[in-house]
Amino acid sequence: MIATNKKGRRLTNGRLGFTLAEVMIVAALIGLLAAIAVPSFVRSRSAAHRSTCINNLKQIDSAIQQWATEYKKPQSAPVDFSDISPYLKGAIVCPSGGSTFSDSYTISTVADLPLCERDPQTHVRLGSALNEARAGN
Repeated sequence: MIATNKKGRRLTNGRLGFTLAEVMIVAALIGLLAAIAVPSFVRSRSAAHRSTCINNLKQIDSAIQQWATEYKKPQSAPVDFSDISPYLKGAIVCPSGGSTFSDSYTISTVADLPLCERDPQTHVRLGSALNEARAGN
C-alpha cells in the first residue's frame, strides 16, 4: 500500500535531498563563475601593481629633483639612495615583488629617470619624452 497525504500526493520514505543532476549543475555554475572571475582579478591586481609602481617612480624622481635643487647639483650629478632617502616617505619598493629599494629601482643621475627593476616593460613613467624635455632645458 502506498501512503498518501490529504491532497493525494505520494509520501516518500522521509528522504530529502538533491539529485546528482542538480548537484552537477550547481558545480558547473560555480566553475563557470570562477573561470570568469579569476582572470579579471589577476588583471586588476596587475594594473594596481603597475599604478603603484609608477607612483613610486614619480615620488623618487621628485625626491631626486628636490635634493638636486637644495644642494645645487648639476643634471649630470650622480644620485644614491642615501642622498634622496630623507625626501621619501616610507619604504619605497616595487609591489611586484621588491623587498628593498635597491632590488626594486635604479637611479643614476639627476637627469635620468628612475627605473623599475622588477617589470621595466610595463612599469614605466612617461618614457623618453620627459628625458628629451629635460635635455632641451
